[in-house]
Amino acid sequence: MTKQNSPKEHWHPAFGAALEMEFIKEKDSLSIKREHLLNMKPLQVDCLVVKKVKGIVLENEIGKFFKEHNIIEYKSAKAALSIDTVSKVQAYAYLYKAYGGSVDRIRFDEITATLIQESRPEALFRYLDENGYRVSNPYGGIYYIESGFNIPTQIIVGSELDSREHEWLHLLSGRVTKQEMAHAIEYSRNTESQEERNLIDAIFEVSVAANKEVVEELVRGDEAMCQALMEIMKPEIDEIVTTAVLQECRKTAERVEKETAKRVEKETAERTIKAAVKSLRRFNASDADIKTALVEDYGISEQEALSYLK
Repeated sequence: MTKQNSPKEHWHPAFGAALEMEFIKEKDSLSIKREHLLNMKPLQVDCLVVKKVKGIVLENEIGKFFKEHNIIEYKSAKAALSIDTVSKVQAYAYLYKAYGGSVDRIRFDEITATLIQESRPEALFRYLDENGYRVSNPYGGIYYIESGFNIPTQIIVGSELDSREHEWLHLLSGRVTKQEMAHAIEYSRNTESQEERNLIDAIFEVSVAANKEVVEELVRGDEAMCQALMEIMKPEIDEIVTTAVLQECRKTAERVEKETAKRVEKETAERTIKAAVKSLRRFNASDADIKTALVEDYGISEQEALSYLK
């Protein structure tokens, strides 16, 4: 039986891949570590982005906020993003600094926190407004919390991002158009980088499931696109096929077992009836009496009973 992954196991690898694709043009300037352990105990952040070159300014709108060390927390649409979540990520930042290896090796002014969610966290924004936090909105879907926290923090609302500028994060949503899906598939087919293909495969594992109708419409009648998607999703398709084959094998085995049991039961009944007919004839019973006995004792029809008398 295929193991069912938890929502975190399902979404977070895809998010890590989407984040790496977001910064693929600047990958040589960054070190992106997924599920970075804060210490030897099992306490980890979703992603850690460290600039390889100190002071470099990134072109990506999300990356413009980054300093030298950047802690990122991703929440799926169904997860809660509240002031407590923000506080937790602030705590992660403090722990990250504390376990920096030596005293003040990582400075407070070198750390940022980023929280990303597809849907707009209305309750969080309402809390920030009611409690005097200063929030700015420099780019679509990107909000800076400019007061109230020692660690600079930005909130990313996926549904408000420009889908063209943030194509890979957008693919994690359930709002992907047929044209956007086709573009991503073509990009995957044409890229010569195996690293990029592996990242896109992880993204598609979530995106295809979240946009089933779009994918079905896209591949229907388009053999080339269907083949491309099958190549991208080969591991998932193989798993589905394997599961289907196993289910069919089980069904076949059950059917054969039932048919065999019925055949054995029928053959046993026939042998029993034939033996009864022989015994009754030894006692000179008439065919009419034998027929009546077979119908009454074995629950068969008169026509069936007559077939044993031939």
